[in-house]
Amino acid sequence: MGLFTNKTLMITGGTGSFGNAVLNRFLQTDIGEIRIFSRDEKKQDDMRHEFQAKYPEVSDKIKFFIGDVRDISSVKNAIHDVDYIFHAAALKQVPSCEFFPMEAVRTNVIGTDNVLTAAIEEGVKSVICLSTDKAAYPVNAMGISKALEERVSVAKSRTTEKTKICCTRYGNVMCSRGSVIPLWIDQIKQGNPITITEPSMTRFIMSLDEAVDLVLFAFEHGVSGDILVQKAPACTIGVLAEAVKELFDSKSEVRIIGMRHGEKMYETLLTNEECINAIDMGDFYRVPCDKRDLNYDKYFNDGNLDRNSLSEFDSNNTELLTVEQVKEKLLNIDYIRDEIAKKEGNN
Repeated sequence: MGLFTNKTLMITGGTGSFGNAVLNRFLQTDIGEIRIFSRDEKKQDDMRHEFQAKYPEVSDKIKFFIGDVRDISSVKNAIHDVDYIFHAAALKQVPSCEFFPMEAVRTNVIGTDNVLTAAIEEGVKSVICLSTDKAAYPVNAMGISKALEERVSVAKSRTTEKTKICCTRYGNVMCSRGSVIPLWIDQIKQGNPITITEPSMTRFIMSLDEAVDLVLFAFEHGVSGDILVQKAPACTIGVLAEAVKELFDSKSEVRIIGMRHGEKMYETLLTNEECINAIDMGDFYRVPCDKRDLNYDKYFNDGNLDRNSLSEFDSNNTELLTVEQVKEKLLNIDYIRDEIAKKEGNN
């Protein structure tokens, strides 16, 4: 893996879908050690047994640390001799964050500050923080807390030259824990109606492997203080539901339940304001850190009137996939193929 040879990588919130995807990608490489940092011992135990069974010859590379990003002392306890951190720990369910916004602040904002403070103190070489499209023009507590996470990361990047700090911002990750597709599959299995919020709502869609690709791109090509965005396609919720139904040959009724607390009709990955300085890197956008200090007086006489031709990148103006295109994308996901195989085996 080159940059990761014999290195130690820590993943906060590592028992989640992203952490599992990283382990599947990295564990059989020449990486030295992967530390899973999280607060749920049951999920850690399940993960330990799963990867011992899946990769017995290399599973001893995984080290598990119980802790909480809200508690900086537990972060510091796990961070010694770590080279790189992928910071994935977060509260990310929109409705729950609406009801408990201070919990979102404690994990997503204060937790991020704790991880970055500890990383800088311990001399970690690079930290990649995972953010979300809901941080752009946020209208809900989850998005606002993740927007603050991004600001904390950018601000922290100005305080150190030894630790590279970048953020990645991406849309809905298909089949990740707590996402809608596994819910629909369960509803189909049970013969219940598929519940959708609003069929015309659009969302960016990407796979877990693509989420890992974005983090690796930021790791290799990002400059400290950057926010990196992947140019993802999107689809309507109605199209996504129809694609799942066709893959599982389901005649289930579709029941529209209406938008939930804090939801938007479409999501944004790159705002108009960020477009002023954003750099188009092909499959990605790079939003550099604003390096100016608080002495704005000097800019009154020497301003910058140039502006990029880029415009807002959102789930309405990106490529909108058809049902067939979404089905093709879904069939690249192990979880979907496994569930289809189970269904066919039961018939």
